[in-house]
Amino acid sequence: MRLTCPLCGERDRREFYYYGAEDYLHRPSEDAEPAAWDNYLHLRDNPAGLVRDLWYHEAGCSQWLLVTRNTVTHEISGVELVAGRKA
Repeated sequence: MRLTCPLCGERDRREFYYYGAEDYLHRPSEDAEPAAWDNYLHLRDNPAGLVRDLWYHEAGCSQWLLVTRNTVTHEISGVELVAGRKA
């Protein structure tokens, strides 16, 4: 699989560190119940189809990227910088 970094261009997947689903950006508050933290840290969906994941360009520009990809076809339909996103 190849990812196109907005800063570095097309690169092999091995330059990146996969971090998880986009919802990982939304951490529970410090005083949240233990069950909320357990869910955040340990439970992951494994959907078939379109997903948005966080990737870190470890061997490149050291930027966090939000990658939109299809888990069935492996097609990458979008890559954007996380720092440039509006919440």
